[in-house]
Amino acid sequence: MPRVRHAEREDWTQLVRFCVVGASGYVVNLVVFAVALELFGVHHIVAAVAAFCVAWLNNFALNRGWTFRGREGSALGQGARYLAVSVASLGLNVVMLEALVRAGLPEIPSQALAIALVTPAVFLLNRRWAFR
Repeated sequence: MPRVRHAEREDWTQLVRFCVVGASGYVVNLVVFAVALELFGVHHIVAAVAAFCVAWLNNFALNRGWTFRGREGSALGQGARYLAVSVASLGLNVVMLEALVRAGLPEIPSQALAIALVTPAVFLLNRRWAFR
């Protein structure tokens, strides 16, 4: 478990960068999700997977180059670890999305909430493993 009192300035800077990248990925995800859902009429799970794929590319490039400055490590190795973390987060996201939709929430707000709920765990996994 991270010890907040012992966090250094770079830790906080990295968290802010991760949130900025996450916000851009959040917007990309929701736009692709809404387009897939509303324009193409696909099921919300299919829309979530499509949105994940587009947002993953956006977030990997930005997190590798800016947030975690992972240029020293292998892009392939970091990409594989980042993909593993992202697929795990997609699984959690889909479970939460389905639960929220079944509970009666509209699909787009459900997706927005599901993404937000998964974010803290994703940050820690990326920081400690994918971009170490």
